Amino acid sequence: MKTHFKTLLIATLLAGAGVSAFANKDGAMMDGSPRAEHHRMDPAKMEEMQAKRSADLKAKLKITAAQESAWTTFTAAMKPPARDAQQRPDRAELDKLSTPERLDKMRALRAQHLTDMQAAMNKRDDATKAFYAVLSPEQKKLFDAEHARMGGHGGGERK
Repeated sequence: MKTHFKTLLIATLLAGAGVSAFANKDGAMMDGSPRAEHHRMDPAKMEEMQAKRSADLKAKLKITAAQESAWTTFTAAMKPPARDAQQRPDRAELDKLSTPERLDKMRALRAQHLTDMQAAMNKRDDATKAFYAVLSPEQKKLFDAEHARMGGHGGGERK
């Protein structure tokens, strides 16, 4: 009998620990429900970090006056596009749709999002190639090392 009690006690404790792992400090569940809080980095903080990385890279590359225009074009292309209110579907509008209509609407929105992302990535790739073309061989070597260290994009540092 003691064995069953221990097993039940351990199972209860583990279940409680599992539930609390999904709850945040306010008690909201992180299950994708409307109550779930989505934690995103502050856009101002992200912009500040990006500006610091750009300034560091510019200093390391020792960008010349002749390269300044290409640098400006490159850094402008690396900035993420502004988030538009139209990117998120109107919840009230979606609630009026039947399930098949809602699925079709969400599919169309996903397709548009993927198209927009692909266009933005192509723009960044083209800007990177154009900037790379104006670099000296020494600068290219340094840029290659920095670009590889960041995983080929402006994301977090990899070491």
